[in-house]
Amino acid sequence: MAKRKVTAIPATINKFTAAPVNSRQKRRVAGYARVSTDHEDQVTSYAAQVDYYTNYIQGREDWEFISVYADEGISATNTKKRDGFKRMVADALVGKIDLIITKSVSRFARNTVDSLTTIRKLKEHNVECFFEKENIWTFDSKGELLLTIMSSLAQEESRSISENVTWGHRKRFADGKVSFAYSRVLGLEKGPDGNIVVNQEQAEIVKLIFRRFLEGMTPHSIAVELTNMGIKSPGGKDKWNSATVRRMLFNEKYKGDALLQKEFTVDYLEKKTKKNEGEVPQYYVEGNHEAIIEPTVFDLVQTELAKRSKKSEARYSGVSIFSNKIKCAECGSWYGSKVWHSNDKYRRVIYRCNHKFDGNKKCETPHVTEEEIIAAFIKAMNTVITEREEIIANIRLIRQTVCDTAGLTEEQDKLRSEMEIVVELTQNCVAENARTAQNQEEYQKRYDGLVERYEKVKSKYDAIAEAIEEKQAHYEKLGIFIQTLEEHGEPIIEFDAGMWGSMVEFITVDRDKNMTVTFKDGSEIAV
Repeated sequence: MAKRKVTAIPATINKFTAAPVNSRQKRRVAGYARVSTDHEDQVTSYAAQVDYYTNYIQGREDWEFISVYADEGISATNTKKRDGFKRMVADALVGKIDLIITKSVSRFARNTVDSLTTIRKLKEHNVECFFEKENIWTFDSKGELLLTIMSSLAQEESRSISENVTWGHRKRFADGKVSFAYSRVLGLEKGPDGNIVVNQEQAEIVKLIFRRFLEGMTPHSIAVELTNMGIKSPGGKDKWNSATVRRMLFNEKYKGDALLQKEFTVDYLEKKTKKNEGEVPQYYVEGNHEAIIEPTVFDLVQTELAKRSKKSEARYSGVSIFSNKIKCAECGSWYGSKVWHSNDKYRRVIYRCNHKFDGNKKCETPHVTEEEIIAAFIKAMNTVITEREEIIANIRLIRQTVCDTAGLTEEQDKLRSEMEIVVELTQNCVAENARTAQNQEEYQKRYDGLVERYEKVKSKYDAIAEAIEEKQAHYEKLGIFIQTLEEHGEPIIEFDAGMWGSMVEFITVDRDKNMTVTFKDGSEIAV
């Protein structure tokens, strides 16, 4: 049998570059630089990285310099917002780059999944990466193992940094140190000393928004008015939207307070945040800075917001300041605005019962015009002004008696203590069952009894809390009523929208077009 002979045939094509092995073709090389903050002390580092890789690549005769791709002031925990990085990968995948050089694995990505996914995608397209600090070449047989280890370490470092930053934020919150994005809060800005100060020009816009809301307008109507006035939104946009107005109405910073940790980060890699619904502590700082809106006015707005959002009530309409303020004496529903002769010179706006033509029986209450509503209000208001001393004295007495919450607060404290006791008993019950073997039927019966007891106490507690809130809202409403009366000692001759919003609860119209004005203190005056 002839002796076997094996002849080796050398490779003629480089499996990584797809070029002949004896080719003098230069490798096309790019550098990647990144710094994670845009602070001044990082600008030098950023420029130095770009300059270094430019000179380093151009200094090699066997390399062809393509470019230095860079991201400045960008975190590396994911690649979604890194435009320079994404542009570099895109260029590599279409064959413009053979080799990418970067300082370290942590500069490339602090997310193991992103890092390995990108490296493997590049390898599939014969693009190699070199990490200087760790001396890792991704085409090396040990490259991926080392890369996995280093990427995991970098990701763990990111997690540690994120936790330290989060702890620092929460420590400042617990100490009552307030900071927020000033660009998103109209009317408040950072002063020379670092404290929050009021921007007086913008503050007038904030006051207008709160005033219009109390006059009866909806956030949508207010947004339309602000847009038509040519006022810029907090984000600098020409067009306002109802969500922006609503956020401003809810923002406690306008009354000088600050609620801290409204949101928190749930994923340090994706930087995802969610609304804090009790998962982590919140801190409320009272009197933190100068108020734009009086606390009493702010609290009244919160009451009105809650009132309008109740599902049991009909959909609130705030087309004008008279919407949801005129009531039909026959069916009890609200009047709505209707436009007559909308396209000619006889155009006029009238208000009519929304259910006038519903069902078999028609409401016989007539329509009214804005002029008639205004005349009725002025007449009723002047009647109140002539008797204002007696009315103010009565309202103050009502505030002291009817709006007193001392008894309810005491009861609320007792219920809170009972709830805490029941919670502790429930926790002890569960812990005891976990430690020692028990009759599970008896345990379940005992546990269910504690839960039922807690729910009953919680139901009473919530009812009292709601009653306290209603009394406090009524107290604030009467306070504004008194303040308005004290400011107007003389009969009025012109309509004041602010006075209308703060004084009138609603006007009732009967079938003879007689109107009864019901004021916010509960008093009624027939006109």
